[in-house]
This record gives sequence, C-alpha cells and structure tokens, in this order.
Amino acid sequence: MSISCWEQGDFDISTDPERLEKDRILANLRATYWAAKSSPENLWLSICNSRIYGVYHKSRGQVGFGRAVTDYARFAWVSDIYIEDAHKGQGLGKWLMACILADPQLTTVNRWMLATDDAHGLYRQHGFETLEPAEAAKVMQRRQPLV
Repeated sequence: MSISCWEQGDFDISTDPERLEKDRILANLRATYWAAKSSPENLWLSICNSRIYGVYHKSRGQVGFGRAVTDYARFAWVSDIYIEDAHKGQGLGKWLMACILADPQLTTVNRWMLATDDAHGLYRQHGFETLEPAEAAKVMQRRQPLV
C-alpha cells in the first residue's frame, strides 16, 4: 500500500507506519473514554491492522492520530481520532478528517462509519450523520469481554 502525505504550515499528516510514535499514541489512547480499558497490546494490534494517519508538528513530533479500518474497496470505519490538548483549536482535527476522507487509497470507499459520544459536530462537518431509526435497526453487533 502506498504512503499518502499532506502538508499544512508547520504540520503534516502521513500514512507512513514507520513514523508512528508508539508510546505516545498508546499513552494518548489510554487516556480516552473509548480505549482506556483495552490492553496496549490489543490497541497496537488494531493500529497495525488499519490504514493509519499520524499528525506531526515539524519540531514537536507526533501530535495526533487516526485510523481507518477498511477493506480498501467499499467500507471504512474511522476510529481513534485524537489531537493532543496542546494543539487543539488549530483545526487539526478537521484537517485530519478531510485527509482521511480524501486519501487516494480509499477513493472507492462509499460507506464510511464511526461512533462517537462527543464529537458529532466535527463529523457532521464532513458529511457524517446519525442513522435513521430504520437504518439503525439493521445494524447489529456482538460484544464480548475485552482481552
């Protein structure tokens, strides 16, 4: 899979897995409501099996992250989006989402999904909407205890 890169001012976004700052990503994800109970090993395995997007400051290293769980053809699930607190308010989350959705490796994906407790406004700006009740009734899940 080829690497995609975007630049904006002092920041860049890259899908190069070699650039990921593993310890920094795991620390940030462990502080979230959605990943706090997952083991570092499982978190990293999920990252390694996804299309990843690192957000980097030219002198401060990795300051954000996101990933898409995808078949690279029809479906993608956006997950683990974060921007470190020191860099929030600069539009980096919006830019990260725009880059994910514009990734040349995902141009044929026509079904994008995600789940959020608190960032509906961000995702609505990128065309995401809540499922209609009839659609939501079709979506199923199976849960089991975290490992």
